[in-house]
Amino acid sequence: MNRWIPYAFVRMVVFLCGGILLAIHLPDVIDALVAQALLVVLIVMYFVFALTYRRWQLNPGAFGLLAIFVAAFSITLQRTASRSDAHFLHLKTPVAYYTAVATKPSEEKSKSWKLEVAVRQVNTAGQWMPRHGNVLLYLSKQDFKKPFAYGDVLLVKGTPQSIPAPGNPGEFDYRQYLSYRQIYHQQFVHAGEVKQIAYDPPGTLMRHAIAVRLWADGVIRRFVPGEREYGLASALVLGVTDGLDNEVLQAYAATGALHVLSVSGLHVGIVYWLLLLVLRPLQKTYSGKWILAVVSILVLWGYAFVTGLSPSVLRAVTMFSFMALARPMNRQMNIYNTLAASAFCLLLVDPFMIMSVGFQLSYLALLGIVYFQPGLYTLWEPKGRLWDEIWKVSSVSLAAQFATFTVGLLYFHQFPNYFLIANFVVIPASFGVLIAGLVLLAVSAMPAVAGFLGMMLGWIVQVMNGFVFGLENLPFSKIDNVYITPWQFAWLTAMLFCLVRLLETRKMSWLITACFAAVGFAMLDGTYVHEQVDQRHVTVYKVSGHTAVDLMHEGTVFSWADTALMQDRSKVKFHLAPNRIIYGAQETASQPPLKEWKGCTLMVWHGKSILRIYEPEFSLPSALQVDYLILSHNAVRDLSSVLSKVATKQIIIDSSNKFYLANRLLQQAKERDEPVYSVWHDGAFDRSI
Repeated sequence: MNRWIPYAFVRMVVFLCGGILLAIHLPDVIDALVAQALLVVLIVMYFVFALTYRRWQLNPGAFGLLAIFVAAFSITLQRTASRSDAHFLHLKTPVAYYTAVATKPSEEKSKSWKLEVAVRQVNTAGQWMPRHGNVLLYLSKQDFKKPFAYGDVLLVKGTPQSIPAPGNPGEFDYRQYLSYRQIYHQQFVHAGEVKQIAYDPPGTLMRHAIAVRLWADGVIRRFVPGEREYGLASALVLGVTDGLDNEVLQAYAATGALHVLSVSGLHVGIVYWLLLLVLRPLQKTYSGKWILAVVSILVLWGYAFVTGLSPSVLRAVTMFSFMALARPMNRQMNIYNTLAASAFCLLLVDPFMIMSVGFQLSYLALLGIVYFQPGLYTLWEPKGRLWDEIWKVSSVSLAAQFATFTVGLLYFHQFPNYFLIANFVVIPASFGVLIAGLVLLAVSAMPAVAGFLGMMLGWIVQVMNGFVFGLENLPFSKIDNVYITPWQFAWLTAMLFCLVRLLETRKMSWLITACFAAVGFAMLDGTYVHEQVDQRHVTVYKVSGHTAVDLMHEGTVFSWADTALMQDRSKVKFHLAPNRIIYGAQETASQPPLKEWKGCTLMVWHGKSILRIYEPEFSLPSALQVDYLILSHNAVRDLSSVLSKVATKQIIIDSSNKFYLANRLLQQAKERDEPVYSVWHDGAFDRSI
């Protein structure tokens, strides 16, 4: 039986996470005032039982944990910006102007600058009033050659728009992602709609940190030759990912090495390991251990400062700061308690961090390394120092990958088969890039030395890139397009956990539980295949300016889409691929029978007729009856010109039409009481037929 007494912070963080998750997913299950009253009662009960423990022998711990649960619920509700009456989204009249301050440096996109601002005042109905809220501004590069900086106070004309929901099934929910950062609105602004009126940085420390990061990024850009090499070096050393193209991101994701491209636990761990190595003599005395801890924390937070205090770095530095403090405080300090304490503090500061994929993967990977690596390492005793070091790195990679396996399937739908080989090369290479990059920043005032280091840094990046791209192109480099539901994820995770416990305890009860979980997973998978994969589906996607239709059945897909769209891999991956993964449709189906007239095409698929009109000067035979009528590319401007010749069970206005025209056609169809669906207005048309 496990003894939970030494794991105080583990218990506390479990209840903290429970309260946060309840507030995020069921915020109205408990009234905010009731929760606060309940918290007071629990705190009083805790102290009452704590003071009378010796007399009544009643443990107050349960009341303390419940108090943490309710406190986490209340704190999360208070940190939810949309629940505040002072948020501008509760205004009844539109916003004409507003003032806001830039809270992050501008992020460069292909055609615009993206800038996060915090609203301070709004002008509505001719009056200025204080209001708060965050807005994402998109500033066209044609109108704004130079981006605004952190701390710039802006006067913006216009009303921020609510961030739209995903337009297609399975598509990344950007609205939900931003809501966890308390951002609910966006606005596209052009010349004359925004101007700087003051400079008032929200935080002096952050202003200096961003300035240092911009300086460091400029040094790397100056001395590292090659645009791709600069982008990767900047990502590895500073966590600046703006310069990474999609091909690089895809290659590193496919090989299981994507984690090196954002400064996080690996990079901070390398810095901490170097400190322990260099300052090893200090570990021999008690006072030396405290000196080592203080120096380590100062250096780690100094590195975070150089990276601009980005959230991923702050998370990693906080974790390692707790680990550094644990060493001199108590030799027997439990590592699980240390990790739980760091997570507890991070979640108190920002409860919504629990929904960050990076947060989840970081802690799961560290827990996997702590829990599994020692056992894995003992499975083989290599002869020779070199093989021993290789096995150490490999066992760490195996442990981290096993711990994050099911989460990776849930979020990314793929598994990199060659992750062990990739990490064996990429981790040492990223170690070299990080050290060379930090030294480059230190000697940047000496151009000759900095130039040599920059060339060496570029060469290391080239070798690493070549290896990763080569590994990606090998056969069976990854298992992709794997779809599991959240419930399947839960059953699969439970099964793996039970198997691990079976190996540790040799108790048959764990085997029985694992079999039960496997049966649960198999039943859900069978239901999913029957209800999703084996059915016939037609999907008309929402892709601005394009027509995209997928016909899916039993794992096959026939795509009826614009050529330009199908050649744009990034758009296909973002808008179309997630739905194909959900329906298990990966093999290309043969083309259904087609009949073409001028400007339109008729397709018959499994007994259903689909007519698509895509040119203004179309011609149709009279008295045509179809199941689905798709209107594309602004071909139809008056619905009566089509319905006089075609009878249909469903009109679909796709997203290749201009929005104003889609709106007009939608109104015309409703006036005629015709069954109509506008992809522009309602998102993708997705039906089983």
